[in-house]
Amino acid sequence: MSRLLIGVVFIVLALSSTAYAEVSGSQSANIDQENESAPPAHFREQPQKQSQNQTREQTQAAVADAVNQLDEPLYTPFIERYVLDEMKQLRIDMAAQKNELLQQVVDREHRSIDRGVTYATDTITYFFYLIAAASSVLVIVGWTSIRDIKERVHSFANDEISKLIDEYESRLERIEKQLKQKTRHIEENREALERTEEVQTLWLRAQQDQTPSHQIPIYDQILKLRPDNCEAMTYKADAVLELGEPQWAVNLCHQALAIDPENSHAFYQLACAHTTLHQYDEAVRFLSKALDLTETYQDQLDTDPALQPLKEFEPFKTLVGGMESEG
Repeated sequence: MSRLLIGVVFIVLALSSTAYAEVSGSQSANIDQENESAPPAHFREQPQKQSQNQTREQTQAAVADAVNQLDEPLYTPFIERYVLDEMKQLRIDMAAQKNELLQQVVDREHRSIDRGVTYATDTITYFFYLIAAASSVLVIVGWTSIRDIKERVHSFANDEISKLIDEYESRLERIEKQLKQKTRHIEENREALERTEEVQTLWLRAQQDQTPSHQIPIYDQILKLRPDNCEAMTYKADAVLELGEPQWAVNLCHQALAIDPENSHAFYQLACAHTTLHQYDEAVRFLSKALDLTETYQDQLDTDPALQPLKEFEPFKTLVGGMESEG
């Protein structure tokens, strides 16, 4: 009787090990085929890095050549509109690239989950086969019943599978949160670009319409979209000054300087407004600050009608004479 039991045990173990070896061999063969079909990562990344480096170097060289050949500053709204369109397209491309990368990460996570679940299922199945064989032998000798062993194996398998499912569900939730966050950032960037395009359109309208009374509502729309736009405040101050409202212009210039204390245009408009108010000392003081920040206003000292009353004012003559001596 003992020899019979030993023979049965050896036969069951041999069959179990053979089945496990066949399944393991098929899984390893599939993994090898996947590894052979996919080229190494460094072979895929090296040409991409080289092409990106070459493109970056060519772009930098082209930008350097273009800057060296400039005869005047690029400050026209048409060029700004072109730059903003290029920035918008670049952000869209970057957003698409990020979405593609996130999609690849999600696909890899899914494949990893599938492999993990398959491996766990196969392992538990073959473990169940081994336990079933051992329990059959134990039932023959009268140690316990196969029903109790089967119930325990099922409960153990369910617990392990539940743990795996919970773990991968938490991973998928984290990935979903990241995707939602990226989507929110993309939407914010899109709204910022739309607002910038609308502001540029309003600037074009303001430059095309040279009537101050028509320009002021346009500047108000720009300030409604961008309340901290110092340039719109100073140009609005220029427009209200032409309408004969110097005190309004002074208030607008001070608001602009509260945002940007180094705004030379605001100082220049303050000089024009105080000249209109016959406050020549204040006008010369603000004009001196504007000229200290930028020398582009030197050519306007003789041609700007708002500064004509200062020509006979001694501090103004001293300021102009000092600038001419420095030049």
